[in-house]
Amino acid sequence: MNQTKIVISIDAMGSERGPKAVVDGILKSAGLNPNVEFIVHGEKKSISKLVKNSNLQTRCQILNANYLVSMHDKPSQIIRNGKKTSMWSAIESVKQGKAQVCVSCGNTGALMALSMFRLRRLKGVNRPAIACLWPSLNKLGYNIVLDVGADIKADQNDLFQYAMMGLNYARKGFGIKKPRIGILNVGTEEHKGRSELKLAYDLISSASDKEDFEFVGFVEGNDIPSEAVDIIVTDGFTGNIAIKTAEGTANLIAAKTKSAFKTNFISRLGGLLAAPSLINLKKEIDPRQVNGGIFLGLNGIVIKSHGSADGTGIASAINLGISLAKSGFYSSEIKQKDQLNDKIR
Repeated sequence: MNQTKIVISIDAMGSERGPKAVVDGILKSAGLNPNVEFIVHGEKKSISKLVKNSNLQTRCQILNANYLVSMHDKPSQIIRNGKKTSMWSAIESVKQGKAQVCVSCGNTGALMALSMFRLRRLKGVNRPAIACLWPSLNKLGYNIVLDVGADIKADQNDLFQYAMMGLNYARKGFGIKKPRIGILNVGTEEHKGRSELKLAYDLISSASDKEDFEFVGFVEGNDIPSEAVDIIVTDGFTGNIAIKTAEGTANLIAAKTKSAFKTNFISRLGGLLAAPSLINLKKEIDPRQVNGGIFLGLNGIVIKSHGSADGTGIASAINLGISLAKSGFYSSEIKQKDQLNDKIR
């Protein structure tokens, strides 16, 4: 494969909205990235119909994979019997060097299990992590949160590795020269929290000078969208609940605001006057604009999109993969992970 050519491998069957949403996302991303090509995995006949009569035909290779991974399939079952699925096929294109990035909306557990099985963990990585972006008050407009669901357990060494992986992601992926790292906890005081959090506090703090980042200590849930930190480290159980709670709260506020402007004539008039500002606000905090969680710690780039994402959200996940491929993020991941065990010791 030509090293200057960026190819994105996409699982077209994993979306809850079906292949059409995935093709819509590819089309949106392709319009912004004219030099990028795509390998699309799924039921060839139906996908070909969706791609037909669009400018994607010359930029999409469609590989037939008639079977999909459902949200109810167990990861172990997919590893044993999933060779004919679109998810397996999409990961395999990265494994074989035909694409730099895999994007899937499918079952998170199965995607992580298959990615670890086919791509393997990088040297020194105990547990891969899923890092997501969350809209925030920072200048870049988002914070990095990890882990948000790869593994529900994490000891102090795992949390330290998450911090180092997040550090590399922030620098290479987004150009943050001196990231601020915090550990999610029930309070900011050093004496609070479980023993592994306190031990991780010491490990991360002691590495801050050598690795040139700012350690802000413990942070709380309300710091996830704040400007106080760039990287928030936590275990996958806590991180997944925190992010989904934040998403639900954002949806509640949007629904309540919309309802409030329909109460009476005066509120409707106020809604019309406020509409331009509300539209701009919606764009700034829209989770679809930062959709896509990257699996850190693997021999390849795999990005998990929300299963319910529409074309805009899927395009965002694809664009994230393109940006990381352009940045040389994967090669920097390999270099950094080789040193992780030494740092812990």
